[in-house]
Amino acid sequence: MFEVKERYYNEVRPKLVEEFNIKNPMLIPNIEKIVVSAGVGEGSRDKKLIQNVADTLTIITGQKAVITPARKSVAGFKIREGMPVGVKVTLRGDMMWNFLQKLISIALPRVRDFKGVNRNGFDGRGNFNFGLNEQLVFTEVDYDNIIKVHGMNINISTTTEDDKQAERMLELIGFPFTKGK
Repeated sequence: MFEVKERYYNEVRPKLVEEFNIKNPMLIPNIEKIVVSAGVGEGSRDKKLIQNVADTLTIITGQKAVITPARKSVAGFKIREGMPVGVKVTLRGDMMWNFLQKLISIALPRVRDFKGVNRNGFDGRGNFNFGLNEQLVFTEVDYDNIIKVHGMNINISTTTEDDKQAERMLELIGFPFTKGK
């Protein structure tokens, strides 16, 4: 079992029940899924680049990445509907816990001048979003196989509608937030 998953079930859940006085066990906050995505606007003109980004996210997450098409045409960006403009991976279950473990213990500490993740990423519905500037913080990525350094967005979706409960849950799991508010 993964360290983070084990900590969640053995330590975090009982603390959340105690702190928020949760009576119904189905209302205990849980992580539902993690979505890792990267926008690649130039991918509509360079098929190798978008495939390289998809391969990189596949290596990082351990699950096959999906190339996402544009929903609308935008003349200013020279993008037509249906052109590939992004890559995403939705993680659930053990793959999600594995990625979270890797993110907390390996990748985030490797970020240059890392002081923690800003707490402003909560959306008002218990979900947390933040971004990384480069994919090289993950040890699986080989610098020689990269065409272009790109960032990624990480969305952690929880089962609670309350930002305070979601923030406390991530904090107890070991997510490295910045100090203070």
